[in-house]
Amino acid sequence: MPAPAVSGTPGQVFRILHVSTGNVCRSPITERLTRQAVADRLGSTGGLVVESAGTWGHEGAPMEEHAARVLTEYGADPEGFLGRELLDEHVIQADLVLTATRDHRAQVISMGHSAGLRTFTLKEFTRLVRAIDMATLPAPTSADGLVERARALARAAAALRGWLLAPSPEADEVQDPYGAPFPYFRSVGEEINAALDPVVTALTGVPAGRR
Repeated sequence: MPAPAVSGTPGQVFRILHVSTGNVCRSPITERLTRQAVADRLGSTGGLVVESAGTWGHEGAPMEEHAARVLTEYGADPEGFLGRELLDEHVIQADLVLTATRDHRAQVISMGHSAGLRTFTLKEFTRLVRAIDMATLPAPTSADGLVERARALARAAAALRGWLLAPSPEADEVQDPYGAPFPYFRSVGEEINAALDPVVTALTGVPAGRR
């Protein structure tokens, strides 16, 4: 049965911030794939606002050409993207920060703003989300319901951190493809897409291909 579209003007929002280094490769790919996957499953992104920035962000720069090509292969839209340098206001506004590496995570947390409990590497968050009982989360039957589910998911993941450790530090990271040939970008895109799938399923309550 198709999932109902999450529509209407949300009374609240849940901001997801993806962070990498230059904000021209990994985080743009992750941002646009997240938006696409949520909209594909629910018909709308509802109250979810998905953005990105870079710890050494190329302010105003276009997405790297290979990164844009990766997105088009997934049917996602790379148009209109402009790089941003990570600012305090981005961290303050974010309800969930997902970084490419542990170093990015540490840099976000070092900015303060009580970011520790809501900042994870993407792969770390994926690993924690897989252990959460989805039946304990609110149903995303409206824009506000989607936001409440996202908040509950972030809290549950934070509560599990420290209990479910990665097999190795590198297992929680997505390496930087900047300057690499396109096949490496494609492999990074596959890695990001695989990590996002259980996250988007948990956020929306809809597995891929079910809408």
